[in-house]
Amino acid sequence: MQGAGKSAIRKIAVLLVFLLVLSGCDRGAPLLVVKAVAAGVPSLSPFFDEHSGLGHDAEGIRPQAVHGSLQQGDTPGLYGGTRQPTICDVKRLKAFLTDPANHRKARAWAAALHMSTAQIPGYLDRLTPVLLRHDTLVLNHDYKKGKATPFNSLLQTGIAVLVDERGIPAVKCSCGNPLRPFTGDTNRISVKFEAGNKKWHGYQSSSVVSVRPAPRKIARLTLVDVADPGRGIDRPVGTTGARDKTFDAQKRRVVPRLSGSTFADASRRLTGRGLAVGYAGKRRPADDARVTASDPPAGTALGFGAYVTLSVAGGASGGTSNEKPGGTSGGASRGTPGGASGGASDGSGTPPGSSSSATKSTPPPSSSPSSSSSSSSSSSKPSSRPPSTPPSTSPSSPPSTGPGPSSSASTSKPPPESTAPPSNTTSSATTTAPPPPPPPPPPPETTSAPSVSDPATSEPASSAPVTSGPASPGSASTAIT
Repeated sequence: MQGAGKSAIRKIAVLLVFLLVLSGCDRGAPLLVVKAVAAGVPSLSPFFDEHSGLGHDAEGIRPQAVHGSLQQGDTPGLYGGTRQPTICDVKRLKAFLTDPANHRKARAWAAALHMSTAQIPGYLDRLTPVLLRHDTLVLNHDYKKGKATPFNSLLQTGIAVLVDERGIPAVKCSCGNPLRPFTGDTNRISVKFEAGNKKWHGYQSSSVVSVRPAPRKIARLTLVDVADPGRGIDRPVGTTGARDKTFDAQKRRVVPRLSGSTFADASRRLTGRGLAVGYAGKRRPADDARVTASDPPAGTALGFGAYVTLSVAGGASGGTSNEKPGGTSGGASRGTPGGASGGASDGSGTPPGSSSSATKSTPPPSSSPSSSSSSSSSSSKPSSRPPSTPPSTSPSSPPSTGPGPSSSASTSKPPPESTAPPSNTTSSATTTAPPPPPPPPPPPETTSAPSVSDPATSEPASSAPVTSGPASPGSASTAIT
């Protein structure tokens, strides 16, 4: 018996150890292998020859510290620039992709970016050349056997890329390889340095970022001059440097009071002031999470692109990864498309406010009683008009809707409507209107206009949602549905 008991204990112990090992493996398994891509190192299978003059990386740039691995494409100072527009030759890339000799490559290139070859020229015209200021995670593509082969990669700081209207890296300039957003967990990666891409000086996992789309299209990108960090570059989206304007990146910007606002609203306000948004922890807070504090606190003066770390509490969706949260904030940030510098972003609290107030409007509740009154009026037109107008004229009259037509207490409005067919010329005729039959024929024609206008005030009540619709198109339509 004792031997059998010991055997059972051993089996249970072995089973427990096995379960612990499995659980430990599960925690370590999700590591995602990411290939390092160093600045100035040619790709093994590029779409176009690295030496064809499509673009040039800037080597020797140290990665900047980052507070939060997920950053939006409109973050001030996220990207760098230079006064030399040769970092990306968009015209040459367009010529290569539209050349019939490269049609097969163009088809694979367009497929990687989910578009047709006919859309390539217009798409390239909307891209903007920048330099990475952080080691950036992307979904890269090699060209193998006539197809675009995707692979996760980490692009080193200083690599030249073209970004789209939402600030997402779209093309690696030196080789023309198409890029897509990184969709993995930024906290569970294993960077693989190989094939000439040795671990670069200054690499730190804490400096790695993944760019998520800005909540709206960007009109201008605010960059930091990599040759002179004290100078900022304001570059219109879709231009290569000819229309750049410079600004003082050392000018102090005051941190606004953010406690009590949502994370999304606080982000917009900081972006509008030229400050970057940081957060504590491994997960970017939900857009509706409430800000409890900022570091540095409100009133602190900082330079352009400096990070302000936000502490939050709550949030409906909790911490989210970088898949597609842009849509949530996108709907909230409907301010002017000021881009990264977007001065209007500081006042972008008004669009959310207006939208929320629009949703609070109550055409639907008013439409429900009006629809019921219209349904009752359809059964008996003349008798339903008086009862329908009291509700629309004053909220205290509905209780007297039954006796409304016959009671003389409401002589101000209902009697003229109920006695309108007999006579409408004088208010005193309300009691004497029935005796003289001759007058009625002319008055109905003259009274038809007033009597129709009176019901028109009650009948449009049934169509009130329609009239209120144009006043607030978005909210009215959503309220009706």
